Amino acid sequence: MATPISIVLILTISWLLVSTLDVYARKQASSDVAEEATSFLHDICGGREKVMKLQLYVQDLRIGHPNATVVEVAKAAGVTDNSPYQFGSVHVLDDLVTEGPSINSRKLGRIQGLTTNADLSTFGIAMNLNFFFTEGWYAGSTLSILGRNQVMDSQRELPVVGGTGVFRYARGYAIQTSYSFDPATNYAVLEYNIYTTYNARFNEDVEIARM
Repeated sequence: MATPISIVLILTISWLLVSTLDVYARKQASSDVAEEATSFLHDICGGREKVMKLQLYVQDLRIGHPNATVVEVAKAAGVTDNSPYQFGSVHVLDDLVTEGPSINSRKLGRIQGLTTNADLSTFGIAMNLNFFFTEGWYAGSTLSILGRNQVMDSQRELPVVGGTGVFRYARGYAIQTSYSFDPATNYAVLEYNIYTTYNARFNEDVEIARM
């Protein structure tokens, strides 16, 4: 007959064995998921997923400018007008995107979306933006940016969360800075340095389709 000590020892060894097998199974499952995701991206991008930097300028014609491309579409009754940070104010924008800081430089597309003053204690803007490219080899593609913009900071980091065309399955980040601002006309130029993945195969497929 097994002694109590032997029974305890057997149970302990069994528990350790089961725990080890469980940890191994979890690691294997995690590895399988990661391998499947990598394989999926490889199939979609043909193994041609790369990283690029985009430097763009946004011509931001704000409320008060005679040709404003930013307009307020909503605000919180009894709150926004009494808030030093315009809490609850919602704006829609359709700004020109250019290659250089001058409004007369090469046009690359538009940036369209919504911004919401979403912070009670500072100018914190919730951003929902889409770059729509009309020129260059990425014409017809979009790049989506979503996140919080701490407006008073000299540099604002925003996540790149996706896109279409060349930027299908894109991920990365964007650094937004204020290049210039004319308070007399409410005309600002914003500089974006965007670091994002892109599908190098996409342009090749488009060229082949055109042949």
